[in-house]
Amino acid sequence: MIRTIADIAKIAGVAKSTVSRYLNGGSVGEATRKKIEKAIQETGYTPNPFAQSLKAKKTNIIGTIVPRLDSFASSQTLIGIDERLKELNYQMLISNTSQDLNREIESIYSLANQKMAGIILLATVITDRHLQAIADINIPVLLIGQEHEEIHSVIHDDYHAGMAIGQYVLEKGHRNIAYLGVTELDIAVGIKRKQGFTKALEGKEDIDVHYYETEFNIPAAQAAAMEILRNSNQSIVVCATDNIALGCLKAAYKLGIAVPDTLSVTGFGGYDVTEAIHPGITTAKFHYKEAGKKAAVNMVELVHERPVEILTTMNFEIIKRESVDTI
Repeated sequence: MIRTIADIAKIAGVAKSTVSRYLNGGSVGEATRKKIEKAIQETGYTPNPFAQSLKAKKTNIIGTIVPRLDSFASSQTLIGIDERLKELNYQMLISNTSQDLNREIESIYSLANQKMAGIILLATVITDRHLQAIADINIPVLLIGQEHEEIHSVIHDDYHAGMAIGQYVLEKGHRNIAYLGVTELDIAVGIKRKQGFTKALEGKEDIDVHYYETEFNIPAAQAAAMEILRNSNQSIVVCATDNIALGCLKAAYKLGIAVPDTLSVTGFGGYDVTEAIHPGITTAKFHYKEAGKKAAVNMVELVHERPVEILTTMNFEIIKRESVDTI
């Protein structure tokens, strides 16, 4: 049986307005609060967040802008946001931009016009247009995956993950190295990971490292890896993402190059598929779901105008699998 505010009010012996005030975070007496909570618990009543938002001065809906839905990192991050927001009595509304920056800017304004309490942006780049839109809408905005000195952010430790992968590659004896990265417009993946990796190699003798660039998708990575593997003698390809590593594995297979006997491969991300395939891919695992949960908590704090650190950095771990051989 579907319960309403009127049902809760009748069971608790209070007015509907009192129940509504309680649900919207208003002030009610301690004895009244206990009666309402008991009625809610007994009936299993769940407030409708959208209905509440129509009446409340502040909504309990958080807009979340995502560049693509068919990404392991994005989907895991969204799951984390959703799970924690529900625990905090907030609702998530997703806007997918299909990696179109114009749509991303439009979504910022659109969500603000829909009375969102705040916006979480799974960012790839931050442009002047982003900064202008964020300044214009005058509601809290939080970034995931990228950082900016003026905007609250939750990021992965791309720099130190890159360094850790570099150190591991050296420990395994590799000296002829290819690094297959992405555009430096993406600060986190395109710059930070490569900087950390380069730092690990700094000052080491007899290192021959070549840097290449590709796109994030597997077909483009495969094509780039085919060219690299045909024209070089690197013992390992360090890939800026797990999808790029998958493309590299496919290229090696097509060229008849055995992994890891002849060629080693590493990635970044820790996608589930890296464990399911053979050989399993050595990777720097980022905790996307936990990052989403942390972003949700920080966003709710910002909505309530409570202090939040401008930058939150998540941990990572190196997962060592069969794709890297010892030289």
